[in-house]
Amino acid sequence: MVLGIAGVGATTAAADTVIDTIPVGGGPSRVAITPDGSSAYVGNQLDDSVSVIDIATNTEITTVAVGDGPAGVAVTPDGTRVYVTNVGDDSVSVIDTGTNTVVGLPIPVGDNPREVAITPNGNFAYVTNFADDSVSVIDTGTNMVVSTITVGAFPLGVAITPNGNFAYVANSTDASVSVIDTGTNMVVDEVTVGAGPRVVAIAPNGKRAYVTNLFDASVSVIDTGTNTQVDTIPVGGAPTGVAVTPNGKRAYVTNNDDNTVSVIDTLRRTVIETIPVGGGPERVAITPNGTRAYVTNNFDDTVSVIAIDQCLGSLCIGFGSLVGGGSTGSGAGTGAGSVAGGGSLAGGGSAGSAAS
Repeated sequence: MVLGIAGVGATTAAADTVIDTIPVGGGPSRVAITPDGSSAYVGNQLDDSVSVIDIATNTEITTVAVGDGPAGVAVTPDGTRVYVTNVGDDSVSVIDTGTNTVVGLPIPVGDNPREVAITPNGNFAYVTNFADDSVSVIDTGTNMVVSTITVGAFPLGVAITPNGNFAYVANSTDASVSVIDTGTNMVVDEVTVGAGPRVVAIAPNGKRAYVTNLFDASVSVIDTGTNTQVDTIPVGGAPTGVAVTPNGKRAYVTNNDDNTVSVIDTLRRTVIETIPVGGGPERVAITPNGTRAYVTNNFDDTVSVIAIDQCLGSLCIGFGSLVGGGSTGSGAGTGAGSVAGGGSLAGGGSAGSAAS
């Protein structure tokens, strides 16, 4: 379908596309991208290493030897350090991104550490310990554990709100998410979600948390203001990872059984695309500019690179400007405003900011 808006070419949105497949180490699991968007770090569980991918060329430029069975990977907000959980030896390794070498000794944490998230100020790392139902809190200044928090059964995913006030932890065998007050390091709430919750991602505006539920092929949507589940979105088989785009309009979900990624429109809370990727997709991370998604494929030792189409919903602006002088993509138009830049369309409702 082709639509016309005051001389502007408009078409239905192009589909997201896998544009590259990158060989990495054995059993790639988690992936994290540096704040400047230059590098992706991938934990390879089967060969005790972290692959470093140059995003400009989509090539593995080096590997870093870490502990036994690296799983969770998180980059500090200043981009200087990567924290890696080592499942097999109950520790966390710290990588200097300037030299891509491990610095200091491994940090002892709880039993079977899985995921790690770092506070927005970079001061603390929260590590889920799968086998002892706890979260270790690491002071990143000293790289020592300063608190251990009891949560639900077999915790996996952890995510921290953009304001740094709360950490959300997925408890994989009791269908719940624990909410931790990071000021007191105490659990202040528990939210019931679907069966087998795995990973949590929080929208950039902090208003919603998205939780993958492995056993019922769904994503739970949590209102973080009330800490209640407000919706459940069906996705593919055995969803594991989830990431939200920087503009909050889409969530990307890896479906481990289907070898696909589901793309959720966060405003409509429905799947709008399903993208075939590699074997056993585990996790997904999105570049800071929102143009690429990196998916770890656990079964075939690769990372799929998805080009994210930049259209707004089903409408793509092809060229030119809107009625009244509004520009496409700038958010600074007059009269008609702009599309995909946060302004309003034809003087009406907002076309640039989805309530995710």
